[in-house]
Amino acid sequence: MNLWRRLLAEWLGTMALLATVVGSGIMGQTLAGGQVGLALLANAVATAAILYVLICTLGPISGAHFNPIVTLAFRLRGELGNLDAICYVLTQLIGAAMGVLLAHAMFEQSMWQPGIQARTGTAQWLSEVVASAGLILTIMLGLRWRPTAIPALVACFILAAYWFTASTSFANPAVTLARSLTQSFAGIRAMDVLPFIGAQLLGMLVAMGLVAGLSPREPMTTD
Repeated sequence: MNLWRRLLAEWLGTMALLATVVGSGIMGQTLAGGQVGLALLANAVATAAILYVLICTLGPISGAHFNPIVTLAFRLRGELGNLDAICYVLTQLIGAAMGVLLAHAMFEQSMWQPGIQARTGTAQWLSEVVASAGLILTIMLGLRWRPTAIPALVACFILAAYWFTASTSFANPAVTLARSLTQSFAGIRAMDVLPFIGAQLLGMLVAMGLVAGLSPREPMTTD
């Protein structure tokens, strides 16, 4: 499919994803009245729901990556060229930042808000390795064994990972960078961004190794 059409889908999808992540964080925090658990639940459910919608609607156009580590994983598998991969990542970064700004505008907040939410430490970084590895495994193994279930598989994994990881499962460098632009419930300090992205890349590499071990090159046959 035409590259520009695919990039439009990646831009739109990543922007919608971040608008949902940040917007639901703002709404959840407002309605929860200080109860962090309720705010997190609203954030997790909204994010999982929009992922299902975006993958179903935009997946046939661009593959619905919306995430640089997903794009890099497909590049490493030889399923995406260098130019396409670079354009995808740049588009995802732009779309993510615009999604944060859109969320701020919808809730009449200051457009530029340097993140203040501290997210650092071994537990947080390990969580990002686990979340990123789990996401890539879900996508790659899902595409091999249950391709029609990918939207539900990804949405369910992210919903679960919000709750079983200490970091609430960013698992996406574009999301991580963009969330450094908000002081909402979903935010992250700029100084915490690079370790998160490093952990996400490590998780992607771990997942690719596991995928290679779990998925034979040739389709399985029975006698």
